Amino acid sequence: MSENQNLLAEQRRSLILDEVRRRGGVRVNELTRKLGVSDMTVRRDLDALARQGVLEKVHGGAVPVVEASTHEPGFEAKSGLELTAKEDIARAAAKLVTPGAAIALSGGTTTFALAHQLLDVPDLTVVTNSVRVADVFHAAQRTSGPRQGAATVVLTGGVRTPSDSLVGPVADQAIAALHFDLLFLGVHGISVEAGLSTPNLAEAETNRRLVQSARRVVVVADHTKWGKVGLSSFASLERIDTLVTDAGLPDEARGVVAEHLRRLVVAGEPEDDADI
Repeated sequence: MSENQNLLAEQRRSLILDEVRRRGGVRVNELTRKLGVSDMTVRRDLDALARQGVLEKVHGGAVPVVEASTHEPGFEAKSGLELTAKEDIARAAAKLVTPGAAIALSGGTTTFALAHQLLDVPDLTVVTNSVRVADVFHAAQRTSGPRQGAATVVLTGGVRTPSDSLVGPVADQAIAALHFDLLFLGVHGISVEAGLSTPNLAEAETNRRLVQSARRVVVVADHTKWGKVGLSSFASLERIDTLVTDAGLPDEARGVVAEHLRRLVVAGEPEDDADI
């Protein structure tokens, strides 16, 4: 991390969390030097990250939280993490959508960010099992009123999870009867061994149905999801057509992705022209 006194709180906390995960722990005095901020500022940042459940404060510093494979953070807890990365990923992913397409958006805070980027794409049909994603489109229509080219939104039924996704037999049956051009999939974890995974067994089955109904699968996930494994896997890496992520993805992970996926899009970085 480079010293920068003008970092926003969100940027500082993202850098702190990356450092904690990379090194297995940090000390307050190290962070004050690296970030160029006061001891009090660092401690406030650590307090905020500890409240979000992403690190544990210890005497003089912080260490990573070791999550159980069944741990599922709520939507609000996840929405405050990696905000800049999620916005960058959303903008990059939105470029893959063409007017008139039938797309699906799974639950998650990154797909929620993507939904905002799709509001001006005309004539979309959007299938989602996310209450939050559906609300983005419905709120826009309430604000602007009926307009030509507004998205048609199909919200599956189902049982609500802590991340505000709808899962279970009702959602699965609704999805199984549909077919869409593109699926944008948020994930809890992604790894070579486990593929795509989630801590929620019912959500794993619903995500599996989403993947089966999609002609092409685009995973939208920031770099912190790499190497995480939830309780249940629902798709292998080979089933993914495109991964859209941020520049924080390590070089080693990029090499692995290149071996297993058809396309890697790193938000903010140039790539070879290719059709997904």
